Amino acid sequence: MIAQLVPVLLAFGANLGDRGETIQAAQRELARAAGIRNLRASPLRETIALTSAGPDPDAPRYLNGVATAETTLSPHALLDELQRIEAAHGRVRDVRWGARTLDIDIILYGGRVVRDDRLTVPHPRAHERDFVLSPWLALDPNAVLMGHGRVAELLARVGDTTLPLSDPAAASAAAHADPAAHAEERDAQR
Repeated sequence: MIAQLVPVLLAFGANLGDRGETIQAAQRELARAAGIRNLRASPLRETIALTSAGPDPDAPRYLNGVATAETTLSPHALLDELQRIEAAHGRVRDVRWGARTLDIDIILYGGRVVRDDRLTVPHPRAHERDFVLSPWLALDPNAVLMGHGRVAELLARVGDTTLPLSDPAAASAAAHADPAAHAEERDAQR
């Protein structure tokens, strides 16, 4: 029996440690994981930390990006794999919306809706988060968020406070990781 490949959208974020390297290492690990194929990562964007009290310009800044992939894993098996990768990179879950070495969220799992005590898909706040929408739009200019509409329109509505990755070494490493995904951003910076 051949397992069905389901398209997924994942969001990555980090504001502690070597943020860019951590995200890229996690993406490489995920791309090699059983049941994952065709992972394609967006350019990374930098943002002010979002805490439970709102944006915090004094907290370490986040790097964020998204990736598309295909999986044969169930939504919960995918979540287990993402949490395993987070833990391997030092993720500690002690403060909700606290600083973190790595955060990986499932934004979309095919056209499926999942709502239980462990997982909510589509992600309930993706439509209002520029740090998800902006890199997603860079990866796929025609992207649509299930239940909310075109990503370009959603981003125009919420505004884009993200910035291109400002660390030249990390930007160079990101460009070598997936040159096609970064070509549009490089062209925009010229």
